[in-house]
Amino acid sequence: MPSPPTPTGRLRYGFGTNGFAQHRLGDVLTVLADLGYDSVGLTLDHIHLDPFAADLPRRVERLAGRLERLGLAVMVETGAPYLLDPWHKHVPTLMSARDAGRRVDLLARAIRVAADLGAPAVHLCSGPAPRGVSAEDAWKQLTVGCEEVLDIAREHGVALAFEPEPNMFVDTVDKVLQLRRRLGEPDLFGVTLDIGHAHCVEDLPLLDCVGLAAPHLVNVQIEDMRRGVHEHLELGTGEIDFPPVLAALKAVGYQGPVSVEIQGAALDAPEVARRSLEFLKAAEPL
Repeated sequence: MPSPPTPTGRLRYGFGTNGFAQHRLGDVLTVLADLGYDSVGLTLDHIHLDPFAADLPRRVERLAGRLERLGLAVMVETGAPYLLDPWHKHVPTLMSARDAGRRVDLLARAIRVAADLGAPAVHLCSGPAPRGVSAEDAWKQLTVGCEEVLDIAREHGVALAFEPEPNMFVDTVDKVLQLRRRLGEPDLFGVTLDIGHAHCVEDLPLLDCVGLAAPHLVNVQIEDMRRGVHEHLELGTGEIDFPPVLAALKAVGYQGPVSVEIQGAALDAPEVARRSLEFLKAAEPL
């Protein structure tokens, strides 16, 4: 087995806009740039960038210019829980018997936004397992839906970064890789590894999850968490030992964003973002 690449440089840190729900998007970007972040995880939602807005192309054009002026890279994320259904989280899904087309439409919009912003990938997840549908049928429906979205992604040269998430049908890195095999191992289908989620639900040790995801790792989200409790905590307030995790990301040669994902930060977002970046820089082995 070849040895891993020698770590070089520092990791690139970002912060998710879903942690700034009380801020205008322009102000979010200014705060993150002023703090010294390298990138932003842009969640498409009604608060910051509504993918269904009539003037979306104009908004995206202005946003692209602002990102360039501030020197911020961007990853487009589609995890807003109530964007398509005001009553139920993350539905409809690509597995839904009805309305799966609405999820495809959202992802297609996200891919076009990503292409226009120069984002390398669009983050997505499976959503909850459909009621009354066998696991195998759910896999088949999810695979068909992903194939449709992949065709759109190929047209725009944008990768898909699939995230395993607690309480969803695809909740482990191994299941993402199983989905990737069902799709025929496409180059544009990668993994979003959420460090807190992996600690929360994976049977494998956290560093093994990094190694398993590494060959297809496109995006990393990070927060603290406790085993078995899906609650995004500020870094250093949960159970995760971060220096070995950051060292592992460097050791596998990961060069994408490491984006802080603390949705509950909104009422103190600038200070949470400040503390998070200071924590990560201090925890990262040189």
